[in-house]
Amino acid sequence: MKIERPRLRQLYERRGRQAETAAALWLRLKGYRILERRARTPLGEIDLIAARGRMLVFVEVKSRPTILQAQEAITPELRRRVADAARLWVARKRNLQDWLWRFDVIALAPGRMPKHIRDAWRAEAPCS
Repeated sequence: MKIERPRLRQLYERRGRQAETAAALWLRLKGYRILERRARTPLGEIDLIAARGRMLVFVEVKSRPTILQAQEAITPELRRRVADAARLWVARKRNLQDWLWRFDVIALAPGRMPKHIRDAWRAEAPCS
């Protein structure tokens, strides 16, 4: 049985939304506040933006057949795009500009507990 492309895209989109919902719930259970889901900027999309205390957490959510595959899906290009989007997002939020921030990953796989990787990468300083 072959699934046509538009339907396959819809399936992946639905799975992505479900993974983001599960990740948001996981973070809330750990004491984080979800500030925004699927934050879109001209430079890219951030799956989840959360806060705990005065720490902003930009979260990339990946769901794959295994946790390892989900972790491996976090490419250097994806990290750069999320970091660029985060810089722009923070620049637009005057009240949050003095907060600390970091980049986390939540890796999900069927039948497994989510793996929350805190401070998964560091963003390089933007070029001036």
